[in-house]
Order: sequence, then structure tokens, then C-alpha cells
Amino acid sequence: MNNPFFPFVLTVLISISLGYPGMFFARRFNLMDIPGSASHKVHAHPTPLSGGLLIASTFVITAIIFHSWLSRDILVVLTGAAIIFVFGLWDDMMGLGATPKLIGQFLAVAVLIFFRVQVNFIGTLAFAANFPLWVTHFLNISITLFWVIGITNAVNLIDSMDGIVTGLSVIASVCFMVATKLSHQDSLAFWAAVFLGISVGLYFWNRMPAKFFLGDSGSQTIGFLLASFGMMYNPRNFHPESSWVVPIMLLSVPIFDTTLVVVSRLRRGQSVKSGRRDHTYHRLVAFGFSPKRAVLITHLTAFIISCLAFLTLYLPPLIALIFFFAIMLCGIISLLWLEKKPTLDD
Repeated sequence: MNNPFFPFVLTVLISISLGYPGMFFARRFNLMDIPGSASHKVHAHPTPLSGGLLIASTFVITAIIFHSWLSRDILVVLTGAAIIFVFGLWDDMMGLGATPKLIGQFLAVAVLIFFRVQVNFIGTLAFAANFPLWVTHFLNISITLFWVIGITNAVNLIDSMDGIVTGLSVIASVCFMVATKLSHQDSLAFWAAVFLGISVGLYFWNRMPAKFFLGDSGSQTIGFLLASFGMMYNPRNFHPESSWVVPIMLLSVPIFDTTLVVVSRLRRGQSVKSGRRDHTYHRLVAFGFSPKRAVLITHLTAFIISCLAFLTLYLPPLIALIFFFAIMLCGIISLLWLEKKPTLDD
């Protein structure tokens, strides 16, 4: 099945149809986000934390239907995602601290690394520099840990308003589906289409005003899957010297938001782990944008940068890298400017 349209449509229908059962299950087992339970939570009514349940159940059903498309690497990624989901669900139920969640993330990444689903692009550079083999392995493993855990937490952190993460997931999964199709990675393109269908279903329920929230089990699982897809992307028909920037650009908005939050809190002497209204979205609202427009600006920015990411694939490597670093410079300037502006907590 080389056409991803059918699995996409089927997954959309499955994920939308599981919305009400997911909300019923969340209420039945007290998986609820209570208003005022933290200073940054401003919703008015108790809301089910059903996002992770919907992702997990839809993937299980889809994997049963399309089991012939379950390659070894996809099974490894789904196993890691299951670990992230379980720890996230535990957090949604019991309220874990940062350390147990980080342990779960390390376990999930350890599964990837054990089965060699990891970053490997350092090998060519290390060979050129005549590095020992153990240095190459160490660098690849270190970058894998940093990338997957970083993106998992970045997506979790940016989940600050209805529809933000689900909209970003739709944009990123569309781009991963197209990019992997162009690189003839048919299995990865297939499951990117499935994930796109799940993301569309999530957006249907999570868009403003949200019928349910993603919870840690939802947002962390989304982040882990997007990070894994980005790591598995291997466009052999494009320049390898510059194509590595594509996943970074596709996920640049959560990366930017997390960097902004960390820098801002450290500069103000605040805990990085604290829940505050100092994300990019909150700063846009502080500027006077309505919540809907602030979310739209976030999504539009992600879409524009994703389009630019595809442009880099067709540029000579040196030009593509200059283009990428120019975008990074714009991001740094924007970060420094936003960081000095007031937040909703100031």
C-alpha cells in the first residue's frame, strides 16, 4: 500500500470515534485536570485527560489492522512510546515529580539505542576526523538521548493552551509523511500518515474550547514519536551534509519555546520545572492577541518554517546550512526580544 491516504482516513475516523469512550474512561478513573490545581491552570471546569488514551488505543487498533507494515524499527519506536505513555499516565493519575518522568524517558530511549534506532550521522564525520570507534558510538548515543528527551519535554512544555500541541503535531506529521515519502522510506511514511490521522483526531477534540486535554501521557507520547520519526528520517536521495537540519526545523517551534522558558526562568531565578504562564503563547496574549490568534500565530510560524525546511532539501549543502543558521539567528534575536517582554505572571 504505497498510497498513505487510506490509513490516514481510517485513522482519523478511529481516533475521532474513540473520543467519547476516552473521556468516559478518564472520568471513570478520575483522570481529570482540576481548575486551580496549579497557578498556571486557568480552565473553568474539570476536564478529562484523555489524549494519551486516544493515542495508545488508536495505535493498537491500527497496528492490528496494518500489522504487515510493522517493521522492526517501527515496533521498537512503538515500544518506547508505550513506556512514555505508561509513565505519563502514571503522572496524570498520581502527579509524579520530574525524576520519575525522566527515568521513564531514559528507559524509552534506552530501548531505541539497544535496538540501534538512533542517530548515526556522526559516523561519517568521525571517520573523516579519524576518531576512535568508541568516540563515534558515544557521540551518537549522546545526541540520541539529548534529541529524544529534549523534544519529548519540549512538546510537553509547550502544551499550554487548547490545540497548540495537536496543531503542531498535525503540521509536523504532514511534513514527515511527505519528507519520508520523497526519500522512499515507505514504512516510515505509512506510519507518519497513521500518526497524522491520530493528530487530526486529537485536534478535533482538543481544539479550542477543548473537550479533553492531552495530559502528560498525550503530550509526551506525541513528543517522543515526533522525535523518533525525525531521527529515523534518512533521505539518501538528498544531500546528507544538510538534510539533517530538516527535523530540527520541523520541530523548531517547541524547541524555541522551551529555550525561551528555560532562559527566562533561569535569568529570573525561578525553577525551570515550575508551571508558569511565560511560554510563547502567553507572551503573545500579553501583547494583546486573543487566545485563538495566539494559537494561530504559533501554528502559522511552524508551517512557514516547515515549508522552508523543504526548501533546504533542494539547495546546495553550503547554501542550505547558511540558510539554516540564518533562521537560527532570527530565532535567537526573537528569543532575546521576547524574553525581555512581560508575561501573564508579571
